[in-house]
Amino acid sequence: MEFTNVNLKVENRVAYVTINHPPANALNGATFSGLNDCLDYMVSQDEIKAIVITGEGKFFIAGADIKEFHQAFGNAEKGRELAEVGQRVFDRMEHFPKPIIAAINGACLGGGFELALGCHMRIAAEKAMLGLPELKLGLIPGFAGTQRLARIIPKSKALELLLTSQFITGKEAEALGIVNYAVPLEEVLPRAKQLAESIAQEKGMPSITAVLHAVNKGLDMTLEEGQALEAEWFGKMFCTEDAKEGVTAFLEKRNAEFKDR
Repeated sequence: MEFTNVNLKVENRVAYVTINHPPANALNGATFSGLNDCLDYMVSQDEIKAIVITGEGKFFIAGADIKEFHQAFGNAEKGRELAEVGQRVFDRMEHFPKPIIAAINGACLGGGFELALGCHMRIAAEKAMLGLPELKLGLIPGFAGTQRLARIIPKSKALELLLTSQFITGKEAEALGIVNYAVPLEEVLPRAKQLAESIAQEKGMPSITAVLHAVNKGLDMTLEEGQALEAEWFGKMFCTEDAKEGVTAFLEKRNAEFKDR
């Protein structure tokens, strides 16, 4: 399959998505369309159980394509529409039924940082630069950066990063809890691959999807409501072939062979 500004490769039940829009992989309308089409494809393929997304070359994603912003000057409605395009795609990623891991191999700025925040997990090069510099342009983040960052780290630290347009390294992002791991550049993709394959090859799809749904929906609920949601999904697992196989394998002291059913 071919997608605009997006390359796709599938190995060992993991999809590797690469944003390929030289020179800096900037996000524009065509790239958002290509990424959304790629999501359509991946959700329909039972072979794919986990996803790794990265950038071509030395950049992850250096931000949005600023050239497209000129058309919105003086038109608040047009500006809102530009923001909503990115928000829809990143919201879809956050609620995707298969885990998405960002492999941050280089500069991860503006819209690129917001894309990474929309992923379920993040691995970054130790020296990669991450940040939201929109205020330097007289703008604010438009692809949910103000919303997701403050849900991942303390509000006061999120506001500091937003209001100062400060860049941080992958190592600093790890310390803040923004990324799961910060590793040397050459280890970014191998670590992402290891994480993705540990999910795709060792876990069943029904329970993977159930965890993603319970966590994402539960965060918008009270603790009591979230617990009820978890109990509901826990019960549903008892009707899957994978749960029967997993429990049986445990009792028989062997590795489970899940069928994703």
